[in-house]
Amino acid sequence: ASRSVAIREARKATDMRYNKLGDSDLLVSEVCLGTMTWGKQNSEAEAMRQLDMACDKYGVNFLDTAEGYPIPLQPETAGDTDRMIGKWMANRNREKIVIASKLCGSSRRLTWFREDGKGTRATRKQIIESVEKSLTRLGTDYIDLMQIHWPDRYVPLFGPNKYDISMETAAVSFEEQLEAMNELIQQGKIRNWGLSNETPFGVMAFVSLAMEQGLAKPISVQNSYSLLTREFESGLAEVCSPSHTNTALLPYSPLSAGVLTGKYDVLPDPKMATLEMPEKAKIFSPFEGANPKSRLNLLKGYRARYESSAAPAAVAEYCQVAAKYGMTPSQLAIAFVASRPFVPSTIIGATSGEQLEENLGAFACEFTQEMLDDIEDVSSRYPDPWRTPQPGGG
Repeated sequence: ASRSVAIREARKATDMRYNKLGDSDLLVSEVCLGTMTWGKQNSEAEAMRQLDMACDKYGVNFLDTAEGYPIPLQPETAGDTDRMIGKWMANRNREKIVIASKLCGSSRRLTWFREDGKGTRATRKQIIESVEKSLTRLGTDYIDLMQIHWPDRYVPLFGPNKYDISMETAAVSFEEQLEAMNELIQQGKIRNWGLSNETPFGVMAFVSLAMEQGLAKPISVQNSYSLLTREFESGLAEVCSPSHTNTALLPYSPLSAGVLTGKYDVLPDPKMATLEMPEKAKIFSPFEGANPKSRLNLLKGYRARYESSAAPAAVAEYCQVAAKYGMTPSQLAIAFVASRPFVPSTIIGATSGEQLEENLGAFACEFTQEMLDDIEDVSSRYPDPWRTPQPGGG
């Protein structure tokens, strides 16, 4: 009987649950609405409809944006996502909404964000400039959570997760970044700050320094986490544990850029998947796969990386686990992430209202020990099947 024990209780889709975010006094919905498609894959009208639906019908009070959104990061569209949110918020009670945003880490390529026309760095000057501009675009006088989108120092963000010592470069000190964030907190321009695409070393360094100096520490880390990307569970889970630094994980891409919906499945029908892999994975008949607007095709090199990895085989097995419990692949993937004890809120994004409702509905599902056992069985055969974060998210 213990295997059918609910690790996560079922609830009505519209009965939102709220959790405290790390050490902060923020109370956030267990669903955070991601926004990075607004202004590129989604129009302003669609963005407004998503916001109204998520907040009014489902009780979402937590939004995640970034100075660079929408993706892909381009000078023509930069800041458009913020402007849409600002427009929507003009008719809302600001105090009831928790806004998270992100400022660019180190990039020589991104030359259109700063006054000096150079690339982005997490220097004091740039952190302050970025926050001022974000406040203007959002039409608000404070941001609840300002995150550093990716580190200023070298970290192996893209491709294989191997740290290459020869890639190290001069970086902005942890101290300078910490002090700039604290200055902005003192001024009331941001309420809290956090990290994103960060490593155990980075979280530990920032928190230790903050404790030592009596400054506000980062309260959260926004990293990729899903059935296919469980890297957080090793080093970071220990660092972020409530009994250590109590840093909340805000997982992005719980569906691994939509891959875990089964819609890109290179198997003809995920429910019929036979597990003779990887031969079968080479058959090419996805039903979303040809859509040039879908994420796998929109971002350069994304699709080839997916198809050459062990991910399609793992996805096929997770689809079977979902079918066993009468769930869609998305429901299983989201219920898994939402059930993790280190996750106070899961970031979901959608390109259609229908997709958004399906994703919001997935939080209603029960998640049991038996489901977890079946997932761990697949996971043990496909450890770390796919590690492919993208600049700018997902």
